[in-house]
Amino acid sequence: MAGSELVALPEGALDAVTRRVGMSLRGEPNGTGLRFGIACALFNGGITLRLLTAALEALGEAGTDARDITVAWAPGAFELPLVARAFAHGGKVDAILCFGAVIRGDTGHYDFVAGECASGIQQVQLATGVPVVFGVLTTESLDQALERSEPDHTNKGREAALTGIEMVRLLRSGPLS
Repeated sequence: MAGSELVALPEGALDAVTRRVGMSLRGEPNGTGLRFGIACALFNGGITLRLLTAALEALGEAGTDARDITVAWAPGAFELPLVARAFAHGGKVDAILCFGAVIRGDTGHYDFVAGECASGIQQVQLATGVPVVFGVLTTESLDQALERSEPDHTNKGREAALTGIEMVRLLRSGPLS
């Protein structure tokens, strides 16, 4: 397995690219004035609550007003794409964050739920143009899910919230808007 230093973007790489092209775009991490819909799965709710909590903290730190955040609870990860679609078609959010936890068990259930959830979420964002962030943990074990939802800077809910902000700002910038 490659160490994080081998896969991380090197310091200064974006500046180097900018000097070699006409325009290099990146969304700023400013959540002020942005509206978010959050689709959160009840199944494995202890894990999804940890993701949601970290996302709400990250959004608040980035300047998003709590009144501009709506959370909708779906029964499980399989239902998240439909909730995301409803948010997107409602036109009242700038981005959608989807949180769930699909943990591999003894049956093939994991393969169907994880794959269809990811595919559905991707379809919603491509069809609507609204950023829909895949914050669904797909892990081999409960321990992995707990590790990825630790209440610290490595929490995948936090990462999803920051991705949502960056995608909205990116899509609204320069020639992309």
